[in-house]
Amino acid sequence: MKKTFINAQVLVPRVNTSKSLNVTVEDERITELSDSKPSTDHEIVDCAGALLAPGIIDLGVFAIDKPAFHYGGITRAALMPDQSPVLDLPAMIKHNASEGKPDLWSHPLAAATKGLKGSELAEIGLMKQAGARGVATGRSWISDSGIMLKLLHYCRSLDLPVIVHSEDSGLTSGAVATAGETATRLGLSSAPACAEALSIARDIALVRESGAHVHFRQVTTAQGLEMIRTAKGEQLPVTCGITPAHLFLSDIATSDFRTFAKLSPPLRSEEDRQACLDAVRDGTIDVISSGHDPRGPEDKRLPFAEAEFGMAGAESLLALSLNLVRDGIIDIQRLFELLSATPAKILGVEAGQIAEGYEADLIVIDPEAAWQIDTRKMAASAGNTPFDKLPVQGRVRAIYKGGKAL
Repeated sequence: MKKTFINAQVLVPRVNTSKSLNVTVEDERITELSDSKPSTDHEIVDCAGALLAPGIIDLGVFAIDKPAFHYGGITRAALMPDQSPVLDLPAMIKHNASEGKPDLWSHPLAAATKGLKGSELAEIGLMKQAGARGVATGRSWISDSGIMLKLLHYCRSLDLPVIVHSEDSGLTSGAVATAGETATRLGLSSAPACAEALSIARDIALVRESGAHVHFRQVTTAQGLEMIRTAKGEQLPVTCGITPAHLFLSDIATSDFRTFAKLSPPLRSEEDRQACLDAVRDGTIDVISSGHDPRGPEDKRLPFAEAEFGMAGAESLLALSLNLVRDGIIDIQRLFELLSATPAKILGVEAGQIAEGYEADLIVIDPEAAWQIDTRKMAASAGNTPFDKLPVQGRVRAIYKGGKAL
């Protein structure tokens, strides 16, 4: 039976504002966008004037955390290979691709090297056959340039994107913060921000040599972003992403040794944070993702140097990102390119847009709904967020996977 969503402000591609349209769904796909009255034999979903947007596609999470994803309007997630065991075999890819279905689709990313050790390529071709839609270096950088070039040539031939972590490990080994006034005052082991730029410069040179598509999962410094900007000017196949943490927090958030603000890459200076906002504004940044990495007290309630990196970001991803619209940095259409359309293109899935023929992954949003981020009440498997007690606006009121209500 066909289902039609009515009385919605619909986010459609290449339109700067939402439009009042009816969206018809059949067999899990969008079949029609129209402003005419729907047929009487359709199942009707009245959105009561709310915003109807494509489901969010979270590119690069470290755990499949269905309750948190549902709360945040995430209908697909690309799972990083840093699992136990590492996703470096076809059977592991196949198993993780089924996790969460049918109401959440996991797209596991193949480990670039065996055990993510950076020394020997994994069976990437077989993992693609098993369902991998991308390859990732995990939380680490491949320091061997010969291995990295071989990886890029191979992924270019397989038409697979390579998702990389961008920190030169020769500089960041043992570091827990960005070098600067805050790290010095706290006495924390730190690395210079240029560790990011150095790794990006090497990888861009190898992109130029190989022609492979590299997605820099998190670019967080002015230097690094300028390199991405220049590479795009050369028409090189590079894209980059960021999380709300690096858009809205600086290294000052680690004061008082707040381990919930211990992230990888670490929080940067206020100057770098402002450069990140400028990069969202001018289109240098392509993707906003949550970096969802839930960590319990056993990992976070430790001295800063011993605590694990990471934050639970899935539930707050939409609400925090909507601040970019309220602050006039981007419009709502551009926001959902960053959250949905571009991640879908990188993964090669027909989702992330409200357009005919695309998967009917839809979320109904009240952009003005006020709530407070609270670690004690989070749906995530752990509440390690640096945004605890922050008041925000924007809530998902309903979520549909393939047109079916969850």
